[in-house]
Amino acid sequence: METLVDDIGSFPLPFGVGRESFSRAYQLAREAIFQGKDIMKDDFLQSNFCSIVLDSFRKKVASGLDIANFPQQYDGIKQVSDIIHLAMANGSFVVDQDKAVLPEVYLINQQAKVLSEEFGKKIQLRVSVFGPMEQYLHEVGKTAYADVLDGFAETIRRFAKNSILNNKYIETKVVSIDEPSFGFSNIQATPDLICQVLEKAFDFQGATRQIHLHSASGVHDLLRVKNLDVLSFEYAASPSNIEAVSKSLLEKADKQIRVGVSRTDIDSILAELYEKGVAKPSAEQLVEPEETIKKRYKVAKEKYGDKMTFTGPDCGLGGWPSQEAAQLLLEHTVKAVKATPGG
Repeated sequence: METLVDDIGSFPLPFGVGRESFSRAYQLAREAIFQGKDIMKDDFLQSNFCSIVLDSFRKKVASGLDIANFPQQYDGIKQVSDIIHLAMANGSFVVDQDKAVLPEVYLINQQAKVLSEEFGKKIQLRVSVFGPMEQYLHEVGKTAYADVLDGFAETIRRFAKNSILNNKYIETKVVSIDEPSFGFSNIQATPDLICQVLEKAFDFQGATRQIHLHSASGVHDLLRVKNLDVLSFEYAASPSNIEAVSKSLLEKADKQIRVGVSRTDIDSILAELYEKGVAKPSAEQLVEPEETIKKRYKVAKEKYGDKMTFTGPDCGLGGWPSQEAAQLLLEHTVKAVKATPGG
C-alpha cells in the first residue's frame, strides 16, 4: 500500500511579515467571515492575510506533498481558544456551530477552483486543530472536570466537522487533532475519561482521523478510541517513539500509523550546526539530505508495512527561519519517500 506524504501544519511567515501584524489581520479576517463579508475584496485583508495564506499554501502543494495541511501561521491554541472565550462569556465551553470556523480553510475553499486549475489537480487538504486536552490544559489546568472536558471535545468536533470539504476542486482527506502535551503533561483524568473525550472530538465522518502526538508515552490508552484511524508521532528526532508501538498492537486495535521521518526540531539543528562552526546556515545546510530521510523511512516502513499509511516531517515548520528552507525540507521528504519502494 502506498504511504501518503503529508505535513503537520505550521509554516513560517514570509520575510518581512511580522507575527503581530499577521495575527491582527487574522483576527479581522475571522470577524469579517462571521459577518458574511468577502475577505478577498478587502484590500487590507487581501494584502495582510489572504495573499500570505494562499502563497504559503501554494509552496506546500508545489513541494509535491500528497496532502497539504493549511499553513498554520496564527497561534494554534488561539485559533480555537479565541472563540471559546466568546462562548465562555455566555456561560458555555461549547462554541456555536457557525463560529467554529478556521479562516485558512474558509479561504482555501473559496479559492479552490483557482488553486485546482493552477496545479492541474484536485486539492487534497489536511486540517489540523489543537485538541480538547491541549486546549483544556491551557484554559483550565490539570484537574479534570468531566463536564468541562466534554464541552471542549464538542467544540473541537464542531471545528473539525466544519472543515470537511468535498467538491470538484478540493477534498479534506485528513483531519488531525493535535495533542502535543499528551505523555509529557497530562490532565489528571482516568483512561476511560480520556477515551470518552477523544471519541466525542472525533465524532465526525468524511476524512481520515489522525491524532498527532510528540510522545508515544500513554499511547496504549489511545488505541481504545473507537473512531480514531491513525496515530501520528515523531520518529526522526525521537527514534525511541516507535519502540513503544508494535505492528501487532496496531493490528489488534485496527489502527494505522503516521511516522515522522524528517527532523523539524530547528533549535537543535541550529545548535548542532553552530557547534560545527556554521553560524549562519543556508537552507541546504538546515535540511537533512534525502538519503538520510530515505534510510529512516525504510526502517519505519519495514517495521509497520501496510499499517504505515502516512509519513512526512516530524512536526510543524513554524519556527524555521525562512519559507524557502521549510519548502526545501518538504521537497526532500517527498523525494526520499517516493524514491523508496512502498513509498
